[in-house]
Amino acid sequence: MILDKIEQLLGEVKSLNASNMEEIEALRLKYLSKKGEINAIMADFRNVAAEQKKEVGIKINELKQTALDRINALREQCETKDSGDDSLDLTRTAYPIKLGTRHPLTIVKNEIIDIFSRMGFTLADGPEVEDDLHVFTKMNFAADHPARDMQDTFFVEQNPNDVTKNILLRSHTSSVQARVMETTQPPIRVICPGRVYRNEAITARAHCFFHQIEGLYIDKNVSFTDLKQVLLTFARELFGADTKIRLRPSYFPFTEPSAEMDISCHICGGEGCGFCKHTGWVEILGCGMVDPNVLELCGIDSKVYSGYAFGLGVERITNLKYQVSDLRMFSENDVRFLHEFESAN
Repeated sequence: MILDKIEQLLGEVKSLNASNMEEIEALRLKYLSKKGEINAIMADFRNVAAEQKKEVGIKINELKQTALDRINALREQCETKDSGDDSLDLTRTAYPIKLGTRHPLTIVKNEIIDIFSRMGFTLADGPEVEDDLHVFTKMNFAADHPARDMQDTFFVEQNPNDVTKNILLRSHTSSVQARVMETTQPPIRVICPGRVYRNEAITARAHCFFHQIEGLYIDKNVSFTDLKQVLLTFARELFGADTKIRLRPSYFPFTEPSAEMDISCHICGGEGCGFCKHTGWVEILGCGMVDPNVLELCGIDSKVYSGYAFGLGVERITNLKYQVSDLRMFSENDVRFLHEFESAN
């Protein structure tokens, strides 16, 4: 009988209990939702005899109100309990979690990218797991070229019959330049930032992985004078307007002529100190005119186009700017070390 069902539910809702908001919501759905117990009784109301409708109607309203009151009371109790939690400190800042900081290598990398971007260079990227063809062969390294020994390589897969099919971790980002030259017609003006890997002993001054930014400009009538002016502008933007540069002859398989660039030591002002080994100069990058063989291997006519390239280590530049004595600190994730660069963000 419907009155018996109402009395049963009335007894249930009066004794309802819950310890958290999830349980309270479950009770609300059980009794007061569209598919709940009380709505089911209201749906049966149309089958009640006429002489009983008034009595049953009053009982249903009483049941519904009792359920609402009980659930609201439980919700209020739960909220009061939460607000009284001693672990909640109302005096703390609205942002209790301390914000992080950019890694010093990221700070310097972004600064370098910004300088070259303002000179018209665009970003290019490529895979870190590369093939020998793009890392060495198209960079003018013959299969038996002794210059391959200049870079101790991590090989993933070696093919003794065809070195161009070797798979390796790239040892320089020049592989990105090769891919750009393969797929893009001059003029080309790109910088290629990325992580590179070399099989070296890890010390305070060397690591098995580090970060490079290489640049490439190819067009008609590009000269070494253009390269020198770009590098001078870069050095003065990064280290200050009084910075001087000098270029010393060097050798790289993919550039001819090749040079290494030094800047006047900004720590001692060129007078000589322990950091610059009392010479007044600090090496920061290698550069040169792109070897015509590299252009031809990448499908660019070397009789029409010429170009220059340069490459620098981000860790090296970061050391110069912040005088970090141990390269290993860049990858050890010591929070105390990272906190020192908060103001540089």
